[in-house]
Amino acid sequence: MTESKRMTAGAALLSRFSALGVDYVFANSGTDFPPVIEGLSEAEAEGMSLPRTVTVPFESAAIGMAHGYALATGKPQAVMVHTNVGLANVAMGAINAACDNIPMLLFSGRTPTLEKGRLGARTVPIGWGQEMLDQASLVREATKWDYELRFPEQIFDVTDRAHGIATSTPKGPVYVSLPREVLCETVPAEGALRRPQMRAPAVGVDAATIDEIARLIAGAKNPVIFAQHGAGSAEAFDALARLAEQWGIPVCQYWAVELAMSMTHPMATGPDPRPWLEKADVILCLDALAPWAPADIEPHEDATVIQIGPRPLQDRSGVRNFRCDIGITSEVAPAILALEAALHRFTASDVTKERGKDIAQNTAVDRAARFDAALAGEHAASLTKRWVSHELSLRLSERDSAVFSELGCQLPSMKLERHQSWFDGPHSGGLGWGFPAAMGFALARPDKTVVATMGDGSYMFANPVACHQIAEALDISMLVIVLNNSEWGAVRQSVLDIYPDGHASRANAVPLTDLSPSPNFVKVAEASRAFACHARDVAGFRKALSDALAHVDAKKGLAFIEVAVGKS
Repeated sequence: MTESKRMTAGAALLSRFSALGVDYVFANSGTDFPPVIEGLSEAEAEGMSLPRTVTVPFESAAIGMAHGYALATGKPQAVMVHTNVGLANVAMGAINAACDNIPMLLFSGRTPTLEKGRLGARTVPIGWGQEMLDQASLVREATKWDYELRFPEQIFDVTDRAHGIATSTPKGPVYVSLPREVLCETVPAEGALRRPQMRAPAVGVDAATIDEIARLIAGAKNPVIFAQHGAGSAEAFDALARLAEQWGIPVCQYWAVELAMSMTHPMATGPDPRPWLEKADVILCLDALAPWAPADIEPHEDATVIQIGPRPLQDRSGVRNFRCDIGITSEVAPAILALEAALHRFTASDVTKERGKDIAQNTAVDRAARFDAALAGEHAASLTKRWVSHELSLRLSERDSAVFSELGCQLPSMKLERHQSWFDGPHSGGLGWGFPAAMGFALARPDKTVVATMGDGSYMFANPVACHQIAEALDISMLVIVLNNSEWGAVRQSVLDIYPDGHASRANAVPLTDLSPSPNFVKVAEASRAFACHARDVAGFRKALSDALAHVDAKKGLAFIEVAVGKS
């Protein structure tokens, strides 16, 4: 390209994504997209490097796939949707991404500002009907930063800034609105060749504070670690396992969103924080939004509580009064590695070693009880979530796999042992996340066996027709398991937890929880030519699982199992 050559702002935007390392643009287009689509064709004609664009028929799937891709790679992807209505459909996904600190570049068009006189001005009635005075307000509370592009020559700087902010600790989604007339303008093409202008600033681990934490742990009588968002890297996953075993520290993964430690590690506790918290003198919380339930139990007043994570005080929450005697703002992985190194300067005492043996015995008994309870489901009148969860984990034990669960499989019943082998729905609770997030992960990691498990309600929330269409279009080979109990089981259980002896507990059916009659989900999957089958008993599930995994192994596309489970 010569210096005098110009390109549309739409082409400039797409080329900039490639320069920033964005692999995919997950897009649902609309009448605001002509300069984007023309820019894409222009950039391709010029032979420019571009990310792959994916046409996604429903916006929540687009943002869910970007979420899953970032979980697999750590890299933010771009999501582009149609004006305010498309943005409204991704708002829930933005809330999920913000809760999980997922970097993401979120863009939507804006209705043209002008009614005439400029290329890209309003041409159809929705140009008036879709206008909002503050469109960014739809996602502002869920994004780190938002901006409306005002001049075409801003395109490179604004995109660089968006990427830099999204990838800075704490990571998260950012949003830019794109007026159509601005994208129709042209800019000097040489700007596309300039190196990215903003790199995420590093957030270091304070050595003195890590040394203080190491000293406290080495001298503690009953330390405990709570981890909810994983260890951050394979190296840190291994390091946490080593330091927990060496220092006899139980690791409680209460409501874990990502696995931080093998479920069979001798220091891996069950899901109940109480037996560990009620005697703890040093408590280390690793990126834990709510490490225990304060209504049930609180730490001793003289215990030292340490909070480490990208948001140690979780400032997005208005009310969150978990104590923080010592805090470090850091990604979790470097903090774990630094802590292990700092603990090398101390020697574990005989008392510490004996404590570790006692904890290992207790966790072994608890784990055996949980697994035995799951195995008992093999003889139950109907399949149970616990049995299906355990059986699935056994079948995956020799595989490099990743299980996504959204009110589907249950971690306490599973034998999962690898980094990135488990992902649960964000604590923000925006449903419909699991299916598209697993697709995004599978897109990034086709070498892994990816399994999405969900309840029937979560499956319907994911707009499954759209998800199956995308999976077929992208030739994604993964397994989807729907555990169908024809109800909002989590809602029913919440009612019973709060009103165990209430009227609802004595009713024939708990109001507002029934989802029967259930659709035939197998036919939904078959509509997009997936391998699909029902499983209603133990033998049926085992055969279905074998056939489905063989289908996925052969890279024949998506496999789907609808499992009838009892209400639990």
